[in-house]
Amino acid sequence: MKLTLSLRVVLPAAAAAALLSAAALPADAAAMPKFAAPKAYGTSFQSDPHHDFTRHISPRHDGILRGWVTYYRSGVAEYEPIKWVKDRTGHTEGHFAGPPEGDVTAYASPVAKNVVFYSATGCKGTTVTVKSGGLGSKRCSRSELISRMRSKHHPALITVYRGAIVKVQEIYTP
Repeated sequence: MKLTLSLRVVLPAAAAAALLSAAALPADAAAMPKFAAPKAYGTSFQSDPHHDFTRHISPRHDGILRGWVTYYRSGVAEYEPIKWVKDRTGHTEGHFAGPPEGDVTAYASPVAKNVVFYSATGCKGTTVTVKSGGLGSKRCSRSELISRMRSKHHPALITVYRGAIVKVQEIYTP
């Protein structure tokens, strides 16, 4: 009898906890596969061998790209891969660089309504908020992300799922 009583108490509590945690996630988050993240400071451009760059600009295949947004308009972001270039002079640690001028390696995807954005400099852009590996850890609003997409290039890990940008995690640049 004790076992039955404890199951009656534990099961509703576990079901309620599961419902609460599911409600906090985006609708497709449970179905979205776990993608392997590239090195934040990788020194080569990531390839997308299945993408046809000779056709119109289109979304990247599902996964995570180390890149930055080069243009944003009407809910669609254009973005390109980036790589870390070490400074050979010793004045700085290095900087991120996009493909050379004339290179057509670029993508365009709509920004999901429920996009998740983690900032490396806080929502106001004034304090460093990174976790190990130099990735942003402060969750900010979609409107803050859009504002940054319009202002200048911010290095980030950009997650694309089903043709839309669903997560952006900024990479801290010293």
